[in-house]
Amino acid sequence: MKKIMNRASAPTPKFFKVLRTVGLTLAALGGTILAAPIALPVLATTIGGYAAVAGGVLTAVSQLTITDDSQ
Repeated sequence: MKKIMNRASAPTPKFFKVLRTVGLTLAALGGTILAAPIALPVLATTIGGYAAVAGGVLTAVSQLTITDDSQ
């Protein structure tokens, strides 16, 4: 658990910072579609759910990626 916490607080490479931002945006978009106050077609809510999950996974993986300067 301590290793994961160290990875999460370590500096993230620039490319993965961009991916993290894309993931956060995708998750927010999916959440907005799912929480829409109007009835949406089933396809739209399905896409919203997949977008929210994909954005969350992309954000988590990007946040835990660190540079390895040992090479």
